[in-house]
Amino acid sequence: MAGIKALISLSFGGAIGLMFLMLGCALPVYDKYWPLFLLFFYILAPIPYSISRRIVDDTDSASNACKELALFLTTGIVVSAFGLPIIFARADVIAWGACALVLTGNVVIFATILGFFLVFGSNDDFSWQQW
Repeated sequence: MAGIKALISLSFGGAIGLMFLMLGCALPVYDKYWPLFLLFFYILAPIPYSISRRIVDDTDSASNACKELALFLTTGIVVSAFGLPIIFARADVIAWGACALVLTGNVVIFATILGFFLVFGSNDDFSWQQW
């Protein structure tokens, strides 16, 4: 039952993060939809780590190059997702209030993605690898 509660809370966190992103785009004060490009970053962020978890055998206690590369790529995607709204705001493409809403949504969404890997990342009976 703890897995169901975790899944529901992660779904709620994702919905709240997407709400902040949509508020940054669709409020009549801002009315610019350029921050929706961040959806690509939300989709791309977990992919390198997921691939490396499938390939890498965790029996080795030393650092693995594949896992390090996956963490590097994931970090690059996350930093780019935080940098894009700031660049949009500096170039006057979006307003600074919209940038703040989008950055708040980024924090919530990436915390939700991190929470997903922390909750379902272990190799027990209730693992995301079974999906």
